[in-house]
Amino acid sequence: MTDPLPTASSPRTTAAFAFRTSHHDGSARLGVFDTPHGPVETPAFMPVGTHGAVRGLTVHDVARAGGRMLLSNAYHLYLRPGDEAVRALGGLHAFTRWTGPMLTDSGGFQVFSLAKLRAVREEGVEFRSHLDGSLHQYTPEGVMRIERNLGADVIMQLDELIAGGADVATSRAAMERSLRWLERCRVEFERLDRDGRAPVSALVHASLAPGAPHLATHDVERDRVAPPQALFPIVQGGTHAVLRRESMRGIRERGDWVGTAVGGLSVGEAKPAMYDTVAVCDADLPREAPRYLMGVGFPDDLVECVARGVDLFDCVAPSRMGRDGTAFTPDGKVQVRLGAFRFDRRPLVEDCPCEACTHYDRAFLRHLFVSHEPLGPRLLALHNVAFVLELMRQAREQLRAGTFASWRAAWLARYRAGDRTPRTHDDGPVLHSDDTVSDSDT
Repeated sequence: MTDPLPTASSPRTTAAFAFRTSHHDGSARLGVFDTPHGPVETPAFMPVGTHGAVRGLTVHDVARAGGRMLLSNAYHLYLRPGDEAVRALGGLHAFTRWTGPMLTDSGGFQVFSLAKLRAVREEGVEFRSHLDGSLHQYTPEGVMRIERNLGADVIMQLDELIAGGADVATSRAAMERSLRWLERCRVEFERLDRDGRAPVSALVHASLAPGAPHLATHDVERDRVAPPQALFPIVQGGTHAVLRRESMRGIRERGDWVGTAVGGLSVGEAKPAMYDTVAVCDADLPREAPRYLMGVGFPDDLVECVARGVDLFDCVAPSRMGRDGTAFTPDGKVQVRLGAFRFDRRPLVEDCPCEACTHYDRAFLRHLFVSHEPLGPRLLALHNVAFVLELMRQAREQLRAGTFASWRAAWLARYRAGDRTPRTHDDGPVLHSDDTVSDSDT
């Protein structure tokens, strides 16, 4: 089911992007983010396809579940198959067969998780590949060239991410460096718009199999022009309100942005601290542009942060937890391996339209996991992705009806009454964004 597009608006438009809102309930708002590959109704969750695919799911699975915008990771695609290879194959949309809007994260989180393999300096980050140990230089300028090669609609600046709970001095240093890197990203982004992309290396064409169709990069002049893209800055500053305000002020001073991301959360801090930080950002971020909260995707966090003015979300948690046997339900999380479900003929969630719930019961899903059948992880990953996409559709519906506040209170009360997990991000930073750099896990 798709929502009708809002009509009343206060547009903020570039040549290819616009954002408009139509209904508000406190800070929560119903909107549409227009992109070169179509509109995204907001608030919205972006499933994470780290390498260009949500693990175990096809793009058709994601679209049928209600997904409208996907996230991929520049770090992983740069290492394999290579950003020039993706560009030569027609760009990320043609490569993955996803026809809707896409966003690429710069890879700042993945570099952050490489603690023993990287060194952060003012020039950028030097790191060794988790794949083969090769040495790489990751700079703001280089990341812009990578992301412009990949061709996603929205691309992210390179920022410096630090662990949750960092002190003021550490948080300030990372925030200020992220602002300096943002300026360098902006300059390179605009240069590429003006001068065009450099030709891909001859190795790309030399590797073409005999008789294979020509690559997109055979038309050199046409290929030099990057597709329309929007660069989003990232608000940093840990859980320190004064630093978050300074970061937002610095971002505004450096440009007029299509949208803004809030980063550095869901990396180990307590949930109340995360909510308070999002509220601080809500007060100072432009209301005429979309806000993207990076790496947040647990159901209660989505509902809480929609109420604090967030429009876009991403997180690997729904698909990863599904692959590990944990299902999201309106009554909290359920571990399907439990013996209590051995003879349980109920679906995971009544009235859930996903394949796991419409075709199978808890007893069979449990059997798949205890038998190590690959179908089990696929079905639960699909269920969890469908669950959070449906949750965002319900939030949009309630905003349109003017009943968001009462729905939010009732939904959270039911979910938390049945969910006994601690109210912190105990899984740590591995759930922040795309899957971590462990090749066996991604």
